Amino acid sequence: MHPNPIFRKTARDTALAFVRERAFGILAVSTEAAPLMAHVPFLLSEDGQSAGLHLVRSNPICRACADGVPARLEVSGPDGYVSPDWYGIDDQVPTWNYVAVAFTGRLVAQPVETLDALLAAQSAAYEARLPKAPWTMDKLTTDTHARFLRMILPFRFEIEDMQSTWKLNQNKPDAARAAAAAAMPGGIGQELEALARLMQDPPAAD
Repeated sequence: MHPNPIFRKTARDTALAFVRERAFGILAVSTEAAPLMAHVPFLLSEDGQSAGLHLVRSNPICRACADGVPARLEVSGPDGYVSPDWYGIDDQVPTWNYVAVAFTGRLVAQPVETLDALLAAQSAAYEARLPKAPWTMDKLTTDTHARFLRMILPFRFEIEDMQSTWKLNQNKPDAARAAAAAAMPGGIGQELEALARLMQDPPAAD
């Protein structure tokens, strides 16, 4: 998270909408040794106060949070390198633009009886965004369904704080930011066209 406050003013609803659309992040839990981390799909609640997710039973995080544990969920968006030459103004330095939202809170194990409903809700949310008839859990055979449920465990991430960074060259003159945005699709990074659009029109602040 970049400390410059100019990159930290995006409206909460905008950040939550981004997270809801992304629906995938890195879950981190502290231990006495190195932090435990897992890439997880999740389902953000309507009020943005919690997220439902599941983990494979063998994941060490499952053992670490049997009684609930402080955790962090990081969601990344488009990112890309910015060459100083792109601004069209002198005496600039390289940087890297990006979008990221970080939740801190508590990861709480849920009763295994809630797993079926969680998986159905997750798959329904993701399938609804695809241009086809939705896949549903009832397409599984009884044996496959039962084996699937035995492999994973349900969790709720209770959100206590959210911080978001939208580093889009808001600290540059509008013309310089627009020039860098125009060059971005031919650069280095991920989802560069999406990043360029955000640079052209940064989201409104709170």
